[in-house]
Amino acid sequence: MENSIKNNKKGEVKSPSWFYLIIIIIPILFFAFLEIGLRVFNYGRNNDQWISITDTKQILNPDIGGRYFFNTKNFPQSNNEAFDIVKNKGAFRTFVLGGSSAAGFPYSPNGTFSRYIRDRLKLLYPGVLVEVINVAITATNSYTIRDLLPGIVEQKPDLILIYAGHNEYYGALGVGSMENIGNSRDFVRFLIWFNKFKTVEFFRNIFQTAANLFSSDSVQDTRRGGTLMAQIVKDQLIAFNSEAYNIGIDQFKGNLEDILQRASKAYIPIIIGTIVSNLKDQRPFISVNTANQESAETIFKNAHQQFKLQNYHLADSLFRIAKDLDALRFRAPEKINLIIKELAAKYNCGIVNIDSAFNAESPDGIVGNNLLVDHLHPKLAGYFLMGRIYFDVMKNLNFLPQVPYENMSDFEQDSIVISNFTFSSLDSAVADIRLVGLLNDWPFVDKPDFSFLNDLDLKNRIDSIAFGIAVENKNWEIGHRHAGEWYLMNNDYLNFAKEMNVLTSQYPFKLSYYDFASAELINAKEYDLAYSFLLNRYKESPDAFTSKWLGNICLNRGQVDKAIKYLKQSIKEDDSDAQVFYNLTGAYIKKEEYEGALESIKICIKINPEFPNAESLKIQLTEILGCIVLK
Repeated sequence: MENSIKNNKKGEVKSPSWFYLIIIIIPILFFAFLEIGLRVFNYGRNNDQWISITDTKQILNPDIGGRYFFNTKNFPQSNNEAFDIVKNKGAFRTFVLGGSSAAGFPYSPNGTFSRYIRDRLKLLYPGVLVEVINVAITATNSYTIRDLLPGIVEQKPDLILIYAGHNEYYGALGVGSMENIGNSRDFVRFLIWFNKFKTVEFFRNIFQTAANLFSSDSVQDTRRGGTLMAQIVKDQLIAFNSEAYNIGIDQFKGNLEDILQRASKAYIPIIIGTIVSNLKDQRPFISVNTANQESAETIFKNAHQQFKLQNYHLADSLFRIAKDLDALRFRAPEKINLIIKELAAKYNCGIVNIDSAFNAESPDGIVGNNLLVDHLHPKLAGYFLMGRIYFDVMKNLNFLPQVPYENMSDFEQDSIVISNFTFSSLDSAVADIRLVGLLNDWPFVDKPDFSFLNDLDLKNRIDSIAFGIAVENKNWEIGHRHAGEWYLMNNDYLNFAKEMNVLTSQYPFKLSYYDFASAELINAKEYDLAYSFLLNRYKESPDAFTSKWLGNICLNRGQVDKAIKYLKQSIKEDDSDAQVFYNLTGAYIKKEEYEGALESIKICIKINPEFPNAESLKIQLTEILGCIVLK
């Protein structure tokens, strides 16, 4: 009684426990209902990792970059390579992850090392459904790979290939990036997960809109240019062995270990490559003088002196030191490759020594502009080299399909893949313009001036299309369609076929491209060029027209058994074409199977009694069979 009086005097009233429970539940319910409402009304971007593009095919969500880019409006996408939603029982499925080099800059989407691997697998295993899906995204790093991996594991890959390490500092969420949201790996991983909720996107958009009302364009760094490489850098200087430097190293090591652990637990083999940088021909971007260390620029000059003196081993070491001392960390330090090798050994995964291979293929053993277009991106020949050595490791570690394969030497395989690589003059023009844009932007030049784009020598329609793709961000697929149509209009059937090959290589499930190309080439009597489109269309989905013309071409080539196979397939798809039965009759005659020939020509006449020469052929076959019976 006395205590109660004291409590009343103090004005203290004890609330029931359910009251506190309600206080907790109300905001939870508010955000839960808000999240549900935003999803019902499809607010903002799609946060799913995969999106369907047909009833049977899917790609990496083009909006996936929204998980990692908070301040960049036009964040990058992957190469949008499609694969089956439900994995085929006999498929061999490989995923490729990394940044812009893995994505094939400046030749993407088709000038990649993954495309070389895909084409070589298809050559070696024609009976296997080969899926090599490149999901690399420009300006991302190990945080992105780590985040994507669980969704990739769910797709039941037979193999994962990784080429990454250059973007740990300035790539999305890196310590020196404008997209940096903290340097604690646990915190960054939590925010990546948290950012998948539409409620987070909703409030972030509100705050960003409000902030933009009070922002001023005058505060922007005028040194920065138009490329993503230039825009994404926030903290330029990251000195060797500084706190930020070590954060980037620890970030890569921790994330890569998580990646390899997760794959190991899922029993999915991984092959990871060491990374290559332009050592000999890329001077340090920013050289910092310190009391205890010569500057990067000084060491770079010393390296060139030793190179001229043919002291190549010492020159290589000095070039690498100069790269590591470069305070603008677009090129990964040597420590990254050491981590790759250590963790690859720890988790018993495959390793490809890209760095060593590029040096071995370079004059005097030091890589420069001979295989790289800039500070770190390979030339097309460099991507072929990457594909070749990744494939060699796949073969040596027995990571290839466990089925019979075509018997040909490695040299033959490599030669066939490269000679038939689907890369057109339009792709070359796009790559050239992309590269010119990069090298005329910061940090390659202090004050970017893009007026040179107005003075580019656009010699023809192809150059104009390339300019639209590379500079004006026009659609790559539509550009190749327009290029193909331009060649067709000018009766340049070889280049028309090359452009259509590029499209069917990138979009093998779009049957209309096979049909259009084969029909136009057949109409132009370019049967040899048409044949590959017909054959690939047949492999995707046989139809009457494709099978008929495959049969016709094989018959003209003297490949009678193949001709009969395709013509019979055409009849299976459509048994109302008299021409098919007439051609089948001819195939049977060449095999001296006269009974089959007579039966076939009778059906031809039944469908079209006026079919040219059919009646006379029937009479001849009847006479031949009569003579055979008499004998």
